[in-house]
Amino acid sequence: MDAAPFSPTAVKAAFRDVTWMHVSRPAVRAAASVTQTLLTEIIEGATAAAAEEGVTKLRPRHLVTAIDRNVEVDVANEWYAYSPTFRALDGNAQSTDVPSRSGSARRRKSSAVVGAHRFEPGVRALLRSHRVRAVPAMVRELDGIAGVFVTGLARGAAMVVREGGVQRFGSVILTMPGEPAPALSPEEPLRAASAREGDRRTIGTRDVLDATTFQLFGSTIRQRALTEARQAAHAYASA
Repeated sequence: MDAAPFSPTAVKAAFRDVTWMHVSRPAVRAAASVTQTLLTEIIEGATAAAAEEGVTKLRPRHLVTAIDRNVEVDVANEWYAYSPTFRALDGNAQSTDVPSRSGSARRRKSSAVVGAHRFEPGVRALLRSHRVRAVPAMVRELDGIAGVFVTGLARGAAMVVREGGVQRFGSVILTMPGEPAPALSPEEPLRAASAREGDRRTIGTRDVLDATTFQLFGSTIRQRALTEARQAAHAYASA
């Protein structure tokens, strides 16, 4: 797997917005890799939707189609509440300006857009690697999803550190109504609480991987993300 397009500096900054804990460099690489896996899946789905229309530039409607077709990438609810694209779908496209206590109108930044445009260079690099182009609105949407997702990873990893491990009592398996649940994969066994090694001040690779297991609820994308993140962290540690 190539180096993640999302810079370690941007990822680390997102973690600092959430927690005072130190984040190890391999953990930062793992978080960048997981984010790349998610965005790659979304971009591939949007590209397929655009190809069906015979257009070459990705637009927000292609993002919506990609998410509709693959529920495993539907992970950025906090961004959807802010995004003009998804607000319009809900019939709630009014301005996000709200009156302050003094009566003047000021834009309130939600936690979903703290560090806005932070991941835009990585999004553009990822689009180039797939040889696809996107309109500015699509780049903004992908940047927002990446920002919210990394923030969620940071919160989850910090929680794992505080609680000394993560409890997993099963897996989320997506099925259509009326369809039987597939057999449990050997890679997804039922497990009790996993003990955590290390201090309570540092987020490590394992903490990011544990956070990934409940940020990505779909078994297919989760296993792919975990595998690629382990490879990225190992490659960095071996360099």
